[in-house]
Amino acid sequence: MNIGLIAHDAKKKLMQNFCIAYRGILSKHNLYATETTGALIESVTNLNIHKFLPGHLGGIQQLSSQIEGNQIDLFIFFTDPLTPRLHERNVSNIIKMCDMYNIPAATNIATAEALILALDRGDLDWREMYK
Repeated sequence: MNIGLIAHDAKKKLMQNFCIAYRGILSKHNLYATETTGALIESVTNLNIHKFLPGHLGGIQQLSSQIEGNQIDLFIFFTDPLTPRLHERNVSNIIKMCDMYNIPAATNIATAEALILALDRGDLDWREMYK
């Protein structure tokens, strides 16, 4: 399955730790991330990650087009709700697109862990048929 990964600056360390903890599961799938998030994950996990542009330079839009094309099966976006962003509209749009295209999405560690464990159990295999 194809997994999209993004993290706001204040949540990048959390994303690294999440990927370290679930490296075994993530290694079985194709990973996509914005450039900075992807590079940080690669540096601590040695996972192979397809990296788009940095989020604020178009990476979020590139990942959005993957979602719109039904190319992402699971999306994890660790957001920092306390820090306003100039590109906040892009964040809302990408989550809205996940809802439109029935792509399981997490914006926090609790939901991300539930989804990654569901993925490992095979609970998200319906995505293959949905494509």
